[in-house]
Amino acid sequence: MAATGSARRRPSHASVAWWRFTVWFRRHLLHSEGFVLLSLSLAAVALGGLHVDFARWFPSTSLALVVLVGGFLLGVRSLLMLDVVVAAVLLWELSPLTRYIPPGSVVVVAGTAAIVLLFARSRGRLGVQGTRGDSILVDLRDRLRAHGEMPVMPAGWSAEVVLRPAGGDSFSGDFLVAGRSADGRTLEVALVDVSGKGVGAGTRALLLSGAFGGLLGSVPHEDFLPSANRYLIRQQWDEGFATVAHVVIHLETGEYVVSTAGHPPAVQFAAGSGRWRVSESSEGPLLGILPDAKFVSESGRLDRGDALLLFTDGLIETPGRDLAVGIDKLLGEAERLVTGGFREGARKLIDRVAAAHHDDRALVLIWRD
Repeated sequence: MAATGSARRRPSHASVAWWRFTVWFRRHLLHSEGFVLLSLSLAAVALGGLHVDFARWFPSTSLALVVLVGGFLLGVRSLLMLDVVVAAVLLWELSPLTRYIPPGSVVVVAGTAAIVLLFARSRGRLGVQGTRGDSILVDLRDRLRAHGEMPVMPAGWSAEVVLRPAGGDSFSGDFLVAGRSADGRTLEVALVDVSGKGVGAGTRALLLSGAFGGLLGSVPHEDFLPSANRYLIRQQWDEGFATVAHVVIHLETGEYVVSTAGHPPAVQFAAGSGRWRVSESSEGPLLGILPDAKFVSESGRLDRGDALLLFTDGLIETPGRDLAVGIDKLLGEAERLVTGGFREGARKLIDRVAAAHHDDRALVLIWRD
């Protein structure tokens, strides 16, 4: 067979050069800060020219839009250069050769530039540019939520988790770490309440969730709280304390061990007696306060139809009222779950009981079918 009949035609040197140029343009120039600065500078000059002939449609205040876009896409140095270009366009528009510009328009553009520059300097101190800071916060929030998911439960077991940040914020000082052992026979859960609330507590919660998640299953369950306490003390935070409820459940027998560190007690429902019982292991000290703190544990057993509740103080705490009153209210609402089943019970309880919307709230419900 002739070679010319089957061989593909090779691309010319010109087409290869053009392809390489387009790749370089997309990767290095199109997404570079210099290209953005050049584009916005040309846009400012174009708006200045359009203002001369079409002042009704392109007022001088339209330059504020260029400054705003630059605030999202440029760093501090490039933004200053853009401000110089915008100022030069404004000076040209103020010249006798152009139409009259109201002083208020200049004040609007100058004020916008000052505010945008202030935010750009704030992002520069963090080492981020443009909208990456918001993306980082979103990623932190998603990671914290991912850590708070319960593992897949075996047949005969169910669990629900509800986390409600204070004031409807995205970040919460309450978080959950949970996991099953390698053989799948043991479930280990730690519900943590970090001091503070909002973004400040959320960033500390993210750091602690990674550390506590690493400890979970890596150390014997009786060493979890002492190890977490030592880690928290080493951080030397101003608001460096946290409360924890830690439970280990053997999924074949239903036997469990619950330990708390300054945390509200766990509550167990016994199907045999039809009653809720408050755990007595709520005497442990806060994490991050005492280097040699001792923590109290209590053993129990979950039979078929039994349930276990873990919750943070934001669910039961009301200013000026004892925590025991909040626990009684929680147990009263939990009684209503017994007849209808525990499915969706975590959401129902937190909706009915959590009156303190100024604090983060979290609830974990584990039951045996």
